[in-house]
Amino acid sequence: MSRSPDSTFGDTDAYLLGEGTHARLHEHLGGRLVADGLGATFAVWAPNARSVSVIGDWNAWDPRADPLIVRADSTGVWEGRSAHARHGQAYKFRIVAEGGRVLEKADPLALLSEAPPATASRLWSLAHDWGDDHWMRTRAERNRLDAPISIYEVHPGSWRRPDGALPNYRELARPLAEHVVSLGFTHVELMPVTEHPFYGSWGYQTTGYFAPTARYGTPQDFMDFVDHLHQRGIGVVLDWVPSHFPDDAHGLSVFDGTHLYEHADPRQGFHPEWHSAIFNYGRNEVRSFLVSSALFWLDRYHIDGLRVDAVASMLYLDYARKEGEWIPNRHGGRENLEAITFLNELNRAVYREHPDTFTVAEESTAWPRVSRPIEMGGLGFGMKWNMGWMHDTLAFMKEDPVHRRFHHHRLTFSMVYAFSENFVLPLSHDEVVYGKGSLIGKMPGDAWQQFANLRLLYGYMWAHPGKKLLFMGGEFAQRREWTHEGQLEWQQAELPAHRGVQHLVGELNRLYRSERALHELDASPDGFEWIEADDQSQSVIAFLRRARNGEAVLVVCNLTPVPRRNYRLGVPSGGIWRELLNSDTLAFGGAGWGNLGEVEAAPVPSHGHRQALSLTLPPLSTLYLKAVADA
Repeated sequence: MSRSPDSTFGDTDAYLLGEGTHARLHEHLGGRLVADGLGATFAVWAPNARSVSVIGDWNAWDPRADPLIVRADSTGVWEGRSAHARHGQAYKFRIVAEGGRVLEKADPLALLSEAPPATASRLWSLAHDWGDDHWMRTRAERNRLDAPISIYEVHPGSWRRPDGALPNYRELARPLAEHVVSLGFTHVELMPVTEHPFYGSWGYQTTGYFAPTARYGTPQDFMDFVDHLHQRGIGVVLDWVPSHFPDDAHGLSVFDGTHLYEHADPRQGFHPEWHSAIFNYGRNEVRSFLVSSALFWLDRYHIDGLRVDAVASMLYLDYARKEGEWIPNRHGGRENLEAITFLNELNRAVYREHPDTFTVAEESTAWPRVSRPIEMGGLGFGMKWNMGWMHDTLAFMKEDPVHRRFHHHRLTFSMVYAFSENFVLPLSHDEVVYGKGSLIGKMPGDAWQQFANLRLLYGYMWAHPGKKLLFMGGEFAQRREWTHEGQLEWQQAELPAHRGVQHLVGELNRLYRSERALHELDASPDGFEWIEADDQSQSVIAFLRRARNGEAVLVVCNLTPVPRRNYRLGVPSGGIWRELLNSDTLAFGGAGWGNLGEVEAAPVPSHGHRQALSLTLPPLSTLYLKAVADA
């Protein structure tokens, strides 16, 4: 092997890599097939290596056959070309570290890996004839903060396995798209599909930051998946993990014989909760690597958004650590200043290069301005998961209705901070694993009350300010806790009560998308007004959601199994108010209580308004009403 004459890694790339601002390393590093199909170029960052060679199928894994040459500059990039390498062949970098230690490493920028448990990288092209032009031209309006965004979270390997085997991306795309379209979700969020050696990590222990896992097929198979969903009008969000990585011998850990990607000091570089390595965000080349990974998925796979995992663990130096187990920052504080810099650079790059996409932070603390512009002191994310809403709401719903009046504040407290960030309301995979049970299993009471409570919860969630996220199986009230082995219990979806919940989710999504009052001002206090927040004695709440043009939807939740007759609520206009949704209707599996579809407002002052409705509130229910005529 000789120094590659057609290497695209030049002086500017060297400068940007050293500066930490290179956002396109995937165009310059890694194993890449040359245009004529005869051979491949290789480039890898290993600044502390004594020597590097490429071993692979074409050279019988002989470390003497294809040595790389280190660049004359100080980047530590080794490069070369092999004329004998071909598409699909497996390879690794053989690194001799100082002291003579020999390491065989997968390519950090590989486009594909061998299917686990094999660990080599594979040479691959990313050619694909995309058919999603219409989606790409119009997705900006679908991803805006004033758009309806309702996300269906999916673990690809356990959504559906009709023959027991893991699905191919292509096989998954068709039935998944059909299901999502039928239920009216706007986006699918995939748990991490970046290559990972341990299937049981669900993808959260990533080794291949530029490769979709080979468990489900090739890059073209995954491109077809995204392409098909786009052609069906569905956005695709990826769960992406820049917070930590596993210490598997073939991966990033101790890559060139030194702690290259991670901190050497375990007080900074070892994650005690996940037993994994923590990226060294203070290293410029590491930030370039991670930002390049993020942009790679947006560039090459047309991904519409990135949900960034475990942001809280990145922000705090003492995360999951006891006193004496962490090193303060240069000011003596617990904030990870280098991680903040990285997150700022990440969001700048995403919104600069792909302003029609979005980033979402899974951040579980009260860190301020996560989804606010960097210029305002924020982290620059587009949205943030509302973990406080999720914890408080599920804690409230677990209470027996007879006790809910003593916990009323849990349900109303979220409105104190609802507009401090651009929130997503998540009922995610994290809430249905590790002994937490299913969503339906969290609901108190007999079977009828459990289903009524779940329908009430969904009605409240879809009306609450913020975008929506529901993990697979929740749409039909799966009874069993989720497991990554096997598939969802699809047979349950055909049972009447479960079918009713699925019908409700579809109708909630339809209303959320069609009624501007329910989505247009999700991130603005102008879109919300309490009507009744303090009726804890009867466990009733009521509020208005508003659109920019003043249209309003009244939302009423009866949080007990006791029907409430003649319940008066003030409303902003007279005339007929029609029931848009009643979670207790027979079609959803309810008992059929309600207001015969509509009710007329009376000129009776109430709740600060001159008109009022006298409503029948069904047991354990959510009502949506909208004025259809003025008095």
